Amino acid sequence: MLQAGIVGLPNVGKSTLFNAVTRSRKAEAANYPFCTIDPNVGVVEVPDSRLAVLSEMSQTQKIIPAAIEFVDIAGLVKGAAEGAGLGNKFLSNIRETDAIVQVVRCFENDDIIHELGSVDPIRDIEIINAELILADLAAMEKRKDNRTKKARSGDKEAKAEVELIEKLLPHLDQGNPALTLELTDQERILLSTFFLLSDKKSIFACNVSEEELAEAVENPDAHPYVSAVRKFVANAHNAEAIVISARIEEELSELPEEEAREFLVELGVKDSGVSDLIRSVYHLLGLRTYLTTGVKETRAWTIPAGAKAPQAAGVIHSDFERGFIAAQIVHYDDLVACGSMSKAKEQAKVRIEGKEYVMKDGDVVDFRFNV
Repeated sequence: MLQAGIVGLPNVGKSTLFNAVTRSRKAEAANYPFCTIDPNVGVVEVPDSRLAVLSEMSQTQKIIPAAIEFVDIAGLVKGAAEGAGLGNKFLSNIRETDAIVQVVRCFENDDIIHELGSVDPIRDIEIINAELILADLAAMEKRKDNRTKKARSGDKEAKAEVELIEKLLPHLDQGNPALTLELTDQERILLSTFFLLSDKKSIFACNVSEEELAEAVENPDAHPYVSAVRKFVANAHNAEAIVISARIEEELSELPEEEAREFLVELGVKDSGVSDLIRSVYHLLGLRTYLTTGVKETRAWTIPAGAKAPQAAGVIHSDFERGFIAAQIVHYDDLVACGSMSKAKEQAKVRIEGKEYVMKDGDVVDFRFNV
């Protein structure tokens, strides 16, 4: 299962957000640096309103949503790349994740200590990313030294690595993450083998106060901190920023579903920021969902973007992929518009697809196979 690491400076709301995301109390949320030392890991259901609709249509006995893992990682401080604070542990934990959720403090509160004594989300983002880049610089300089001799002897693989590293080092040295370097498809594949920290896709969670949530969600550009973060990460990281209030989300996670909905209405927001965050991280990880539905269960199945029908069938069982014949498919939107599977067939919205069909998010599928 793919993992997203929740990172940030101490006391920005990482562990509180983790508790809300995982609907658990696994992570200690305390008002002092490094209250998280060992990373907490939680399996998180991906919110998907389509499942309830299909379940009602099929009179399903059970609903099974898609899931991903979130990891709550220790807070980072300036100098982490040289081992300051829990730097080495922090960087090692990030390296093991597939994407990064960077929590950015966008609220003022004198009762909650900020590591640097003031609230400045852009400064905080730059500190985190500077440490990732510095760690990558050290790793690439060492790799270049190790591969140069082989490259000179005519080793084509080593030569390609050295050429890429020589292109990468000036980019990193200017404070740019590896992810933003313009590369050919072949170079990008090679770069992925370096497992660089700054090459991981990121999403930024703007943690606002409880009082400011509704306005920040409605008009994020009117909130000075959120607006600044959105513009900065779009330009510098080609990344998305989502508004959340970790404290409110934690409270919501402890309420029954109906009470949580009522609480959201009282706050003036339509949906949980955490729900948006989870869905965005799911797509950031390159994951998509196809759906199956019947009396026994309605289920969301996770596939990589671009997966073909046999590969998608193999997610259910290897026999389905090995003996794949065809897939009966109707898109969720078409199925709901028709009102039932039988009507969808009558209106020619259900089609038969073969081995080369590329699955789309929201396809409702019934596989045909023979083993």
